[in-house]
Amino acid sequence: MSEPTYPTDAFGPPAPVLSVSPVVLPVPGRAVDLEVRVSAPVTGDDLPVVLLSHGQGSSNHLSSLNGYAPLAHYWAAHGFVVIQPTHLSSRTLDLDPHAPGAPLYWRSRAEDMKHVLDRLDAIEAAVPQLLGRPDHRKVAVAGHSMGGHTASLLLGARLTDPDDGTAVNLTDPRITAGVLLAAPGRGGDALGEFAAEHYPFLLTTDFSAMTTPTLVVAGDKDSSAHLTVGGPDWHADPYSLSPGPKSLLTLFDAEHGLGGISGYDVAETTDESPGRVAAVQRLTWAYLRAEFFPGDRAWQAARDALTAGADPIGRVTSK
Repeated sequence: MSEPTYPTDAFGPPAPVLSVSPVVLPVPGRAVDLEVRVSAPVTGDDLPVVLLSHGQGSSNHLSSLNGYAPLAHYWAAHGFVVIQPTHLSSRTLDLDPHAPGAPLYWRSRAEDMKHVLDRLDAIEAAVPQLLGRPDHRKVAVAGHSMGGHTASLLLGARLTDPDDGTAVNLTDPRITAGVLLAAPGRGGDALGEFAAEHYPFLLTTDFSAMTTPTLVVAGDKDSSAHLTVGGPDWHADPYSLSPGPKSLLTLFDAEHGLGGISGYDVAETTDESPGRVAAVQRLTWAYLRAEFFPGDRAWQAARDALTAGADPIGRVTSK
């Protein structure tokens, strides 16, 4: 497959990036304080904010504020403030695997993002170079794998709490756009036996009320057999089963790592491809640009570049 050629006038050169961690946010009742990494360009004002939720995986530190550098750095170098929490599910915290909410802490993960939004002023104060520069009216959430589940809840997906049977709605109206990367799909009979037994919160996932504009990114070789019997199409469910406006980026020959977005040269990436990572970087950034700045041409330019060659790396569909 040929790597797309993106017009420089639509994307611009990368800026130097400042990255500060950990910024510590005390949260009453949480097992440990919430720690976040903040990355931003060293110059510029009115910067949109992207909350980036990590996945799980087999590595110890990618599932924390220290993961996902290929995305966080690119987005920050092109004008976004990127905030990455360490969720309670992170291996770096080594919490009791039998604690309430463990091991994946699905509800706490979404609540982490709400705490971040509640404390944006405190985060700015903790990073003096950032003070007054973010635009609190332009907020997106993005997440990979389990982080995609977290993001989908904030964007409007619903579920039934398997512990008490209550309907769960964690939608946050402060978030106006989203990016779901290899996110879990529907529940019910689409789940494999292991996932149904160990992650019952996935059984009732419902995307019918997920109305926030969202880009769903899925690999057409991402079978995720430990979670689903639905094959790679399962990761497109957040697009297929939700109302518009939505877009779906399908990456050809991509597996769960989407080329290596969770970190540079990480061993758990099964489909390592710098070109594929570059496509994810540019298309996700361009999508969010279009949502934050209507009329911006980067999204259309990125879509055109994706399919311009004789051997495209993926395709985009929208509704």
